[in-house]
Amino acid sequence: MTDSEPLTVIVVDDEPLARAVVREYLAAHPGVVVVAECANGFEAVKAVSELAPDLMFLDVQMPKLSGFEVLELIGREVPVIFTTAYDQYALRAFEVHAVDYLLKPFSEARFAEALTRARARLQAPSADTVDALVSDARPRTSPLERVLIRDGSQVHVLPVERIDYVEAQDDYVSFKADGRQYLKDQTMASVEAALDPARFVRIHRSYLLNIERIARVELYAKDSRVAILRDGTRLPVSRAGYARLARLL
Repeated sequence: MTDSEPLTVIVVDDEPLARAVVREYLAAHPGVVVVAECANGFEAVKAVSELAPDLMFLDVQMPKLSGFEVLELIGREVPVIFTTAYDQYALRAFEVHAVDYLLKPFSEARFAEALTRARARLQAPSADTVDALVSDARPRTSPLERVLIRDGSQVHVLPVERIDYVEAQDDYVSFKADGRQYLKDQTMASVEAALDPARFVRIHRSYLLNIERIARVELYAKDSRVAILRDGTRLPVSRAGYARLARLL
């Protein structure tokens, strides 16, 4: 975009006062239009889908969905400037991947610097990926407890214990749970790395299985087996997958 084009902005923070500060600072910059204010992550995802803003100011620690989870859901659709009162959220990752981060309370001068940086990013988009930021910034101390899946402006929150298995489908993965299929733009390797290895096992290059769903494993052909789930679903098991499965059963 050029300097003459209006910059559309969404402000996301669960604290009204924090949103008011960002709005006040933005008012000093001609050509910037706040198209939405959101009090939580669900509102933010919906606003991005419906309004397609140029830039988002995003709080990190919020109820319902964290800033990282919002970022995971919106993908590369909109550049993000993080606003946070906490300095433990992987500042190195923000510096490398995000447009900028603002540590509350931030000054108007520091805010203007971040906005200038955002305009420069919009004129020459970075090759840095949101996947890299989310991977670097997410705590690594425990396995994933829920999977967030975006469906247009709606968000499905899927607790991992409800997942039967995950299937690779071209550039997507399909989470099978409660008799439904949920598609997500994600790699199988990243899903496997995020889920609990004591519960989910890669039984085949295309399948990641919740071992609690297994009824039995049968020999299908020479060096070929099939996992039969409690609901009757049959999934192929590779030789390497059977070895991994045997260690857990």
